[in-house]
Amino acid sequence: MICADLHLHTRFSFDASISPTFLVESLNAHPVIKAVAITDHNTLEGYAYVQRLAAPYKDLVIIPGVEVTTVQGDVIVLGVKQNPAYWSSIESVVDFAQRRNGVVIVPHPYRGGGIRDAAKKIPNGLGAVEVLNPDSSPEENQMAGLLAKSANLPGVAGSDAHHIHQMWRGYTEIYADPKVDSILQAIKSGNVKPVLAKG
Repeated sequence: MICADLHLHTRFSFDASISPTFLVESLNAHPVIKAVAITDHNTLEGYAYVQRLAAPYKDLVIIPGVEVTTVQGDVIVLGVKQNPAYWSSIESVVDFAQRRNGVVIVPHPYRGGGIRDAAKKIPNGLGAVEVLNPDSSPEENQMAGLLAKSANLPGVAGSDAHHIHQMWRGYTEIYADPKVDSILQAIKSGNVKPVLAKG
């Protein structure tokens, strides 16, 4: 099993300030979380930077990702190293991810920027729903959980950190080997457990 924060932003997001160097040092020092998905808004620059800095640390896993702005709201794509088209439809982003063996996660569906019930109109291709987000209210997280259940999708968690005091507040226990491909497959298979960190 590996614990992964599946939703974290670096300074390469327009609204975030976490430096890649601090992120890698913090991840290396964390007693539990050893994997992170870099999900900057509409760019993979942060992932590339963090991946280079983390290379000397053999027990850390950096998952490529991007939080994509679509016409219906935001979705996260994990496992890709190219940007989907900005401001496209969810359907085209799902197709983009499927052609590259990526995983599409619906983040904070019932909070600002979320796709809300539009997720119910995507017949297949979604990989998981973020059911625990520290910045969402308990009611919004509960609605996200119901969405995941109704769509028969796994529930995951991430910190959605944009600043250092928000890091590692949410993560996902993933029953997989500490490798990106294994982690992505475990998410698709539902071998996951979302966790909100205490404190």
